[in-house]
Amino acid sequence: MSRRTTATAAVIAGVFLLAGCGSDGKADLSVESAYIPQPVSDTMAAGFLTVVNKGGAKDELTSVTSPVAGSVTLHETVGSSMEEVTSLAVPAHGQLVFKSGGNHLMFEKLKRKPVQGETVDVELHFAESGPLKVEIPVESAVYSPKTGH
Repeated sequence: MSRRTTATAAVIAGVFLLAGCGSDGKADLSVESAYIPQPVSDTMAAGFLTVVNKGGAKDELTSVTSPVAGSVTLHETVGSSMEEVTSLAVPAHGQLVFKSGGNHLMFEKLKRKPVQGETVDVELHFAESGPLKVEIPVESAVYSPKTGH
């Protein structure tokens, strides 16, 4: 997949992911910089993205679902320790970043192995806001985004 196609997919995903009314009293969530490195395992994959909140209220990412996996779990990395968590905060006027070496999504019990060039449907669920649907592009196993995420 070319970088231009990847960038176009990311822009399209962001357009489809807008939620909320944008007022300062509510979260206004969207997703940027989403990708899944092509997994080397047949049973699990990692996912990375940034949840952007342009609204004046915080929210929490409480779960993620995808038809490609039996489950998708949230993992928080603190120092060198990784731990599964039930939710992660999305601050008002801030971001929740999932990046290599940091917080990440784990797609477990894969029903099929995603391959470079395709997209994976994902739905993010929040404590207050409605769900966001995103198509995450599958990149090479060694992909390193320009954003550093």
